[in-house]
Amino acid sequence: MVVSSNLRHVVYMLAVSSLVLGIAEAASLVVRQVGELKQFNGIPGLTHITLAGAVDHGQKEVEAWVETIIPGRGTPIHRHELEEIFIVLKGSGTVYIAPGPESDKNFPGEPEAIPFSSNSTFSIPWNAVHQVINTNDEDLHVYVIISRPPMISYMYKDWNTPHDAAVSIDLPWEKPEESTPTKDEL
Repeated sequence: MVVSSNLRHVVYMLAVSSLVLGIAEAASLVVRQVGELKQFNGIPGLTHITLAGAVDHGQKEVEAWVETIIPGRGTPIHRHELEEIFIVLKGSGTVYIAPGPESDKNFPGEPEAIPFSSNSTFSIPWNAVHQVINTNDEDLHVYVIISRPPMISYMYKDWNTPHDAAVSIDLPWEKPEESTPTKDEL
C-alpha cells in the first residue's frame, strides 16, 4: 500500500497529539468510538465533536476536536485566551486573523485573509481575533487541538467591534451536560 507523504504527516500529527493528550498512556488508556461521542450543532453550519476534552473526559492541558463546516459557513468572529491548532483533513477555506487586544487598537480592525487547503495546518495565537470560513463548495473537515481547556470565547459582531464590547459565551460543548434526575424507586 502506498501512502502519500501528506497523509503520513496527518497520521503522524494525530498520533503525536494523542500522546500529548495522554490517551495512549497505559495507566489511563481510554478508547472511545468517535461515532458514540456527543455531536454539537450549536453554530449554524458547524458540527463539533470533542474527541478528548476537559468537561466530559477530564483533560487538563489540551483538548482535541473534529469539526465539519458546510460551504459558505464558519465560526463567528471571536478570540480566546488559549492557543488553537487546526489540521485540515479535507476541503479548503480561509482563516481571517487580526492582532489580539494587546495591539494598540481598541478593536480588531481589518483582518488578514489567509487561504488554506487539505493537508495543511495553521495555528491561532493566544487572544488573536479570528474567524474560519469554508470558502469552498465541499464540506471542510478539520482536527483541532486547543491548549488550556475549557475554552471561553469572546464573540464580536464585526471586525470593528471594540474589544471591551466582545461578548463572552459558553460554547455548548464546554458546558457539563445537565443530567436528568432519576426517579427514586424506593
